[in-house]
Amino acid sequence: MNAPTVTLDATATLRRDLADAFRICHMLGWSESVGNHFSAAVSADGQEFLLNAKWQHFATIKPDDLLLLDSRDEGIMDRPNAPDASAWCVHGTMHRRLPNARVILHAHSPYATALACLKDPTVVPIDNNTARFFGRTAYDLSFGGIADAEEEGERLAESIGDKSVLVMGNHGVTIVGETVADAFEDLYFFEKAAQTIILARSSGQPLAILSDAVAQNTADGWTPYRGMAQKHFDYLRSTLPPL
Repeated sequence: MNAPTVTLDATATLRRDLADAFRICHMLGWSESVGNHFSAAVSADGQEFLLNAKWQHFATIKPDDLLLLDSRDEGIMDRPNAPDASAWCVHGTMHRRLPNARVILHAHSPYATALACLKDPTVVPIDNNTARFFGRTAYDLSFGGIADAEEEGERLAESIGDKSVLVMGNHGVTIVGETVADAFEDLYFFEKAAQTIILARSSGQPLAILSDAVAQNTADGWTPYRGMAQKHFDYLRSTLPPL
């Protein structure tokens, strides 16, 4: 028996939040043609989720445009309104395998992608923003092209495990979070962290890497600031142009 879905009001709110996240992502210059995908679980067990429709530009996405899918539906790709194959491969598999991954954001933001293209894309703790992700970042360096096979999704789900950030080698970044605002805040700060690392490495000078103890203390220090995410997201939403 399937777990109950959340209330209609909660689903409507989730639709609005996710739709606004797409538009904010585009506003910040992180969209890519009509590709990349965000999703959010609707059911209590995480199996049913919202996903952007195939090849719809981020700037145009409204709450009602989002597809409601079941990760266990084996016939989804045979339907006329099937999602993008790579989206189903990654998000469908991750929602099926990782019920605690309520929101999954995948993007090719510039600095995160540049970091992912380094031979060693480790997020080294060298400041507040990079240390934010200390102990929270997983890596998948087995890039094999566009992810459109189920085994690719299985590998990514296995790679991220219980972490909240997955650096996808030669590809981009995937963030998971409990709410849209939480996940988007991590996407925002990961891009800033990646920018700092790329700029620091470009100097050619040795990095002043924090000790594990200081890095962990800094990461832990971010916890009381979690409420920033919703405030920041609400501000960014307020700057969106009307559709």
